[in-house]
Amino acid sequence: MKALFPKGEPKEMQAEYEQREQNPKLGALTADTANLSPKNSADDMINLNNKLDVEYDLPITGSRTAKWYYSAFHNVTAMVGAGVLGLPSAFVFLGWTGGTITLVLSWFISLYTLHQLCGMHEIGGLRMNRYRELGQYAFGPILGWWAVQPFQLIVMVGLAITYSVTGGQSLKRFYEIVCTKHIFNASTGTLGCTAFGLSAWIVVFGAVQLFLAQAPNFNALTLVSLVAAVMSLSYSTIGFGMSLNSGLEQRNAPYNLDGYSTADGIFGAFNALGTVAFAYGGHNVVLEIQAGLPSPPKTYKPMMKGVYVAYAVVAWCYFTVAITGYWAFGNNVGSNVLLTTICPLGPNGETRHCSSAELEAAAPLRPVWPIAMANLMVVFHVLGSYQVSMMPVFDMIETLMAKKGVRCTRIFRLIYRSIYVVLTIFIACTIPFFGDLMGFIGAVGTGPTTFWLPSVIWLVVKRPSWRNWNFWVSWFIIILCVAVTFLGAIGALRGIVVDASDYDFYQ
Repeated sequence: MKALFPKGEPKEMQAEYEQREQNPKLGALTADTANLSPKNSADDMINLNNKLDVEYDLPITGSRTAKWYYSAFHNVTAMVGAGVLGLPSAFVFLGWTGGTITLVLSWFISLYTLHQLCGMHEIGGLRMNRYRELGQYAFGPILGWWAVQPFQLIVMVGLAITYSVTGGQSLKRFYEIVCTKHIFNASTGTLGCTAFGLSAWIVVFGAVQLFLAQAPNFNALTLVSLVAAVMSLSYSTIGFGMSLNSGLEQRNAPYNLDGYSTADGIFGAFNALGTVAFAYGGHNVVLEIQAGLPSPPKTYKPMMKGVYVAYAVVAWCYFTVAITGYWAFGNNVGSNVLLTTICPLGPNGETRHCSSAELEAAAPLRPVWPIAMANLMVVFHVLGSYQVSMMPVFDMIETLMAKKGVRCTRIFRLIYRSIYVVLTIFIACTIPFFGDLMGFIGAVGTGPTTFWLPSVIWLVVKRPSWRNWNFWVSWFIIILCVAVTFLGAIGALRGIVVDASDYDFYQ
């Protein structure tokens, strides 16, 4: 223990912990037995959490045998998710200049803030194994919890819902393609299968999650995360190739906002900012991923090694899909580029904006099997992304139990994780507004946790001089990204209200 916590450890707590460790009859060290109260320092609370991490097999810290490339897998899986497919749609209202600047600036800012978070994982002999623990270290036990945990929960739960919608949509699309082309329906005498609504496919996706959700900790998800990372790179490459092929075959993409009102253009641009922010949601689990690395030595270098590899993959996936998707389809691109088709030319050969019905009728113009395989890859990827994103939620529940001296049994884990999956699937069936969900979650949750909260915490913890360039960069990020968070939330809320007015629930 002394090697793990060389500084700032209260002698009374150390003595009590060693006494309880030597005499099991006294019970485990918990928040109650340690006599913690809001008056105790944040250091004491983090110290206790570090001890609980050693004593209990918690989801985040149950295994500390991770390698640097584990962080690469997990970061790609956590970040490159449903958001990449919606990035071309962000260009519709931002345009070429605004969309490109927003995408590039978001990449650099998110990498910088991720570097800030990873650099604060170990401070004064303490390990900040969870995002909320870093917030508590910076702002105190109570304020720090409220500064981080609500935003993190919004992202975690929101991602579960959004990934469920994405998984259901992709399963439905794959099924329809396969049935339409190769399966004979005896009841109708034609090619095609019995149609199922989106809700049914979301439930199928959730059934698989019930099984995967029983993985005990992050390192147990390494293989799942590796497969998911490979799938994300694969379907992004297919999306890039399909968009490039479509654009070269028929150059008729409209880039103006004809047909949109001024209000649609303004609020659409706001929502687009949130959509781009949503694509960088990996920060919500980065400290939890880093917690799986052993120390000493310090975890910063191996973690950042994996992060740089992950961000190279992110750059390829995001920039290629976003730019070629918008170039090929223009303002006709949908919230999922894999489901977007070429809009037929007008009667005089002019480019135009197509209705959803016209785009559906034009679907046979696109090669089907690459689209089918890409949609199946999306399913495999979001299966892994769902689990990586949910592990902090599961850890929060089991940490609360550990602080009461209760170990989580397999039966309890099966029950509470199954309930959680069922609830998220139910909500996904209720509000499957994929594009607007990305914008809202990106603005309200990912905006703070990815873009400006890390810089706020870094300024509080590091206290740099105003002469330090990092001081001014951090303040620039905070001011810019708080404004984007506010505008993105407004645009996404309007989009949800508009879509909800004409949507058939529980299809």
